[in-house]
Amino acid sequence: MRRIACKAYLQTHEPADVMMKNFGKVAVLMGGRSGEREVSLKSGGAVLAALLRQGVEAAAFDPAERDLHELLAFDRVFISLHGRFGEDGTVQGALELMGIPYTGSGVLASSVGMDKWRTKLLWRSAGIATPDFELLDASSDFAAVEQRLGLPLFVKPANEGSSIGISKVKQSGQLKAAYELAAKSDPLVIAERFVGGGEYTVGILGDEALPIIRIVPANEFYDFEAKYLRDDTQYLCPCGLPAEQEARIRAEALQAFRAIGGRGWGRVDFLMDESGRHYFLEVNTSPGMTDHSLVPMAAKANGISFDELVIRILELARVG
Repeated sequence: MRRIACKAYLQTHEPADVMMKNFGKVAVLMGGRSGEREVSLKSGGAVLAALLRQGVEAAAFDPAERDLHELLAFDRVFISLHGRFGEDGTVQGALELMGIPYTGSGVLASSVGMDKWRTKLLWRSAGIATPDFELLDASSDFAAVEQRLGLPLFVKPANEGSSIGISKVKQSGQLKAAYELAAKSDPLVIAERFVGGGEYTVGILGDEALPIIRIVPANEFYDFEAKYLRDDTQYLCPCGLPAEQEARIRAEALQAFRAIGGRGWGRVDFLMDESGRHYFLEVNTSPGMTDHSLVPMAAKANGISFDELVIRILELARVG
């Protein structure tokens, strides 16, 4: 059985004032051309259903099948795209040019948040703790990198989501093969020091950091299978951290989100080491909205239903 201590079931929630709001015609951007297309279709389908339940005039819009200029027929856009060409600032830039309000972060924050390497560089400059890392290429001295970062370590494409192309290197001599796997998804590849005290995430909604969720995968790490396919991943909320520590980390997560220019909503992931020190890992500026997704779970724990969450995100849509 899949153990979930806080799960956001997709449920109807109709605040009294929703019907008084006029969002106009809303396009839900879903699908797209990235490696996360199928996840995006699930997210977008859930968002679209929530909007329709609340009486919002909304329709699905797949940019892999329609020209973006057709969005000029809409008054507002809910972005449910994940990965490249949707979460990386490209669609955001097109919407800026067309003057259409859209959900989530703007062009710069979306682009930086998609790039794990540049996010880390920015955080380091701002004094925000992140695991040690090195940039890899085909000419890297892989043995020396293994020596400097230690084993095990993680290798990941800098510009992919949903754990696509990620692998854990546990034995000496495996780093080159892990690099080659990641490089199939993105030419920019990073090796990252292993931090083994637990995986956590913080949802962001407006100016609020939502309750922390601890993620306990049944397999070795929180990979694509654990995120979307398995039913034995545990999501713990309350997360088990002392209240004072959780409050501090939530505040720092909001700071880390703002450091890249994030706005509207998103998610910040972090790791804890065995001594209780936390390290911020990455930012997701267009998180999943499926029944396995983390921001709806955290919102649920904060008394916000899925339908209300969708409306609140839509309310934050803007241009520029």
